[in-house]
Amino acid sequence: MAENDKRMVTPSRRSEDAPEASIRPRSLDEMVNQERVKENLSILIQACKARGDALDHVLLYGPPGLGKTTLAHILANEMGVSIRVTSGPAVERAGDLAAILTNLQAGDVLFIDEIHRLSRPVEEILYPAMEDFALDIVLGKGPSARSVRLRLPHFTIVGATTRLALVTAPLRSRFGAVHRLDFYGQLAMEALVARAARIHDVEIDDDGRSEIACRARGTPRVAIRLLRRVRDFAEVRADGRITRAVAGEALALLEVDDLGLDDSDRRVLRTVIEKFNGGPVGLQTIAASISEEPDTIMDVVEPYLLQLGFIERTSQGRLATARAYEHLGFEPPPNLQSRLPEL
Repeated sequence: MAENDKRMVTPSRRSEDAPEASIRPRSLDEMVNQERVKENLSILIQACKARGDALDHVLLYGPPGLGKTTLAHILANEMGVSIRVTSGPAVERAGDLAAILTNLQAGDVLFIDEIHRLSRPVEEILYPAMEDFALDIVLGKGPSARSVRLRLPHFTIVGATTRLALVTAPLRSRFGAVHRLDFYGQLAMEALVARAARIHDVEIDDDGRSEIACRARGTPRVAIRLLRRVRDFAEVRADGRITRAVAGEALALLEVDDLGLDDSDRRVLRTVIEKFNGGPVGLQTIAASISEEPDTIMDVVEPYLLQLGFIERTSQGRLATARAYEHLGFEPPPNLQSRLPEL
């Protein structure tokens, strides 16, 4: 994952992304895109406010960088409550979770990022906490051990995951609302870039905004990161104003092409096309060929390539499509269509 962290277009959080919190929308109305999710959450918020209840537990899933953390903060802000933030790997022991839960106030939101990485003992503590708002603690050991149940205030768990299939069925069933976040369209990305530019006081024209948006892979976090790098380029190499030409030159220097692919994406495609004749080839084989982790390819590289229609996942392995050949300047083989799965 260290190599992935160096990628300019990685949707995963990098250290330079810390300033993005300053431009994070604070309400559902300010958030761009995800209209279906926003409408459902708006109804949930209004209903819970009318009843005076805490929100139902919410599970958000989808590729990284699409706003799961932002939505958790929006939910807390809309409800007028506090939010506590943690992650699955950070909660190592059941006692860690118990300490967090006992410090929550009525209505508070506990956001658990990468919730699929919670350990089984921690999950066992979480079940009664989510369902009965109670915490079962075992005192002592052996025959003298006894169980004590502590009552908890009604609170809300907001879980986020990029791997819904890895969230266990018992945990998933305890969420009252489960929503998927999708990649952003071009218009939504342009609106997001425009908003970020206003907040950062960056001078940008419509063409420059469009150029950044179309290379941001439908991911807000990537768009904001690219905007900052293009802003730096414009201040040093241009007059400080971002135009299409300035944005194109800056992003070419970063090796981000007109579809948002970087060197890592192109290496995966070239490996499938040049070394394995377009596939099918297994994920492990691709990973070994480019010295990358299989999980990184599957979770970070592949989703966007699948969205573009550059690769196909089949039972035999990964296949490069005609679009991938054309984008890289290769001639598709005559038998390519026969390898692709029938819809």
